[in-house]
Amino acid sequence: MTRRTEWLGSPAEPGGDPESGYGPAEPEAGGGARPGRRSRGGAGSGSGFGEGAGRRARSGTRSSGSPSSSRAETGEPRDPVEQARNICLRLLTGSPRTRKQLADALRKREIPDEAAEEVLARFVDVGLIDDAAFAGAWVESRHHGRGLARRALVRELRTKGVDSAVIDEAVGQLDPDQEEETARELVARKLRSTRGLDRDKRLRRLAGMLARKGYGEGMALRVVRQALEEEGEDTEGLDEPF
Repeated sequence: MTRRTEWLGSPAEPGGDPESGYGPAEPEAGGGARPGRRSRGGAGSGSGFGEGAGRRARSGTRSSGSPSSSRAETGEPRDPVEQARNICLRLLTGSPRTRKQLADALRKREIPDEAAEEVLARFVDVGLIDDAAFAGAWVESRHHGRGLARRALVRELRTKGVDSAVIDEAVGQLDPDQEEETARELVARKLRSTRGLDRDKRLRRLAGMLARKGYGEGMALRVVRQALEEEGEDTEGLDEPF
């Protein structure tokens, strides 16, 4: 006959012995209790163990609880400088961050300003925080990946707390001819979806797309007009601002 076992520290079955790790005595085929297994507790006890065993089971369950939460609490550094350092390292592991983004994260976690400033200054010194490099990479990625123009890139970098002088230097890497060429590529990809619309609707849709990506009105109009002319559209009167 198979004997059932439980893992130590797991909740015992009703009627089981939590100290031995076994469940209650199983009846034999004839209905009697298994030889050699005597139920604990007094006569007439239907649970298989007495009140004292029940108390032991409850205390055992409490004592066998996982201490991971308490270890996590005691393992967290109490020094605010160490806390700030750990927070910044975790954030920088995921992706580059600006100084302001990290400062905001430390403030949100209630790190004292003095400790936060000490860690941020140290990270700048060793090159872990580099707003200029961040801005340059951001401009390169967002222009080639999303087709964003200068105005949109400036707006995004400002929201990330990059200094205005650093932003100007980063967006200065965009050549005007390159920017216009990107605008033409964006219009060419969108042009097919506007076929079947009247000319003015096509103009508004294509120019509006470029405006949302930060292109100026003059460049957008020039690029859209040229694209429509190449498709045989009459562009007379499209020199006016849209």
